[in-house]
Amino acid sequence: MAGGLIGFTGGVLGIGGGLLAIPLLALVLGMEQQLAQGTAMVMVLPAVLMTLRQYNRYSKLDIEAALVGGTASMLFTWVGAQIALGMDPVLLRRIYASFIFCISVFYFHQSSRKRRPRSAAAHVPSPGRLWFVVVGGIAGFTGGVFGVGGSVMVVPLLTTVLRYSQTGAQGVALSMVVPSTTVAMITYAMHGQVQWLAGVPLALGSIMLVPYGVRLAYALPEPRLKLIFACMLLVIMMMLLFKA
Repeated sequence: MAGGLIGFTGGVLGIGGGLLAIPLLALVLGMEQQLAQGTAMVMVLPAVLMTLRQYNRYSKLDIEAALVGGTASMLFTWVGAQIALGMDPVLLRRIYASFIFCISVFYFHQSSRKRRPRSAAAHVPSPGRLWFVVVGGIAGFTGGVFGVGGSVMVVPLLTTVLRYSQTGAQGVALSMVVPSTTVAMITYAMHGQVQWLAGVPLALGSIMLVPYGVRLAYALPEPRLKLIFACMLLVIMMMLLFKA
């Protein structure tokens, strides 16, 4: 049931649900931050793949951008994961909460701005694929340090710098983080920071409700979707600080 709720939320916001799963695992099951992050990735990977499939049904993704960004993200994920695995769990949780707070403030600002409607795949031509190398590297490092969150970091860059729509950015961001999420999960598992008996049931519940979350994402006006995204991140930050 928890996995279903997280999967639905991840489908709406295009984040795979890991940002919500990590504080829940810490609060409900009392997991340390690294173990919660590693376990959440077991749920996140199949949820991201399912969400990505649903987003692609509504509007075709920029596959070339996803491949360039995904390759770059893999190279930086391992570095970020090694840093996170060596940090104090409470310190890591506080840094994670601060990261989430900054992203939520950004989206509160974005939700208040008036923009002209545009299609989910529409964007101004990018300055070059080098931008996607930079974006993918940032996503990979973020995902390695925090277990998840790479797509959250990528979405604002795609919407502001490359002018993607919110749903279009969420789809491309998810496609970029699939390789890095796989690398991060393997790295955390090799260090014994995955609890499979919790992660697998969460994954099964998650993929069942992802399609309904994506359907809602495309039905909502873009400013409202950004406002929901910001509110959810703020709730997550409060949960993390409460645990820390």
